[in-house]
Amino acid sequence: MSAAGPKTINVVQAFTSPGSIRLTSLPPLSLYVHFPWCVRKCPYCDFNSHAWKDDAFPEDRYLDALRADLERALPLVWGRQVHTIFIGGGTPSLLSAKGLDRLLSDARALLPIDADAEITLEANPGTFEAAKFASFRASGVNRLSIGIQSFNEAHLKALGRIHDATQARKAVEIAAKHFDNFNLDLMFALPQQSLEECRHDIDTAISFAPPHLSLYHLTMEPNTLFAKYPPALPDDDASADMQEWIHERTRDAGYERYEVSAYAKPLKQSKHNLNYWRFGDYLGIGAGAHTKLSFPSKILRQARFKHPLSYMDQALSSTESPIQEEREVGPRDLPFEFMLNTLRLVEGFPVHAFVERTGLALSTIEPALVAAEKRGLITRNFERIAPTELGQRFLNDLQEMFLKDAAK
Repeated sequence: MSAAGPKTINVVQAFTSPGSIRLTSLPPLSLYVHFPWCVRKCPYCDFNSHAWKDDAFPEDRYLDALRADLERALPLVWGRQVHTIFIGGGTPSLLSAKGLDRLLSDARALLPIDADAEITLEANPGTFEAAKFASFRASGVNRLSIGIQSFNEAHLKALGRIHDATQARKAVEIAAKHFDNFNLDLMFALPQQSLEECRHDIDTAISFAPPHLSLYHLTMEPNTLFAKYPPALPDDDASADMQEWIHERTRDAGYERYEVSAYAKPLKQSKHNLNYWRFGDYLGIGAGAHTKLSFPSKILRQARFKHPLSYMDQALSSTESPIQEEREVGPRDLPFEFMLNTLRLVEGFPVHAFVERTGLALSTIEPALVAAEKRGLITRNFERIAPTELGQRFLNDLQEMFLKDAAK
């Protein structure tokens, strides 16, 4: 992966130069905006987030940098309609109502955004103010994703969250009042969590009738405080019992599990995340944001500078670039990257999607498909390829089969 200078991207070359693949059409495009600040860094979090040390973060300068970043990226997506916007972090709900309104106004001024675009804002219960969230809704945010994690006081403290159980419940009430589409993020297999405590968390979440639930197994990510000082977690059997109960409870409550950790009421799946999982395109702006863009003969990935100060300096410079890394995804890597995303979906993917999104023939992955089918990890016919229940349970093993295939 090469470091990027101010002239890393040659727009004409991106569209016209010979590449390693051939795409007959481009996939849907989403916009991701990263907000890198939090009140406090959680010990399990490996996202690009930074606790601010002063009374306030440099909101205006960061918004200036986001606009400059987006303006520079426009030639790469010229004429392509944006179908979803996701403002993530960090804790983007720390933005002022005025700042969020400016951010969306800038996006609308520069990009052709679908009139029915799903616009999601991540929010932390510790930052909920009813008036501010009413303003967010008025500015165009039509979906919230709320990082509850747990309704249990002891578990919230163990996870380093800044909110308590009362604030968590109040946040959901405010969300339900102003938004008819919102997601609740919760984790299970928490430090010293019992099955009964897990059940109480999920039951509490369901009692608010959220249209969407994201229910994650807590994992020890590298370079986090939990990785350095691991807490006592439920064993594999206990966490498997929790997951099995979650599948049954959500199904009984009218939720469809459509992805590894995502459950939705009818027609309430996350459109933005579905675009990721279907190997769609996304332009990422903001500190540490990642981009995937398709062109007729190649697919590019980019990463912005991670540290907020470095990102702002680069984005606002007249001679530098906010892009720190850029690479073309070659045909040896594309099968694994495609499968890494699409096999997360319970429904899998249409056979033709592999050819359309990668520009490769299905024969490229045939040996791995045969091996996965023999092991009972996938089911397939002439229309669709999907993970079986066993494949969902051993998803990492299934995905790695295509990494090996690509490396031959």
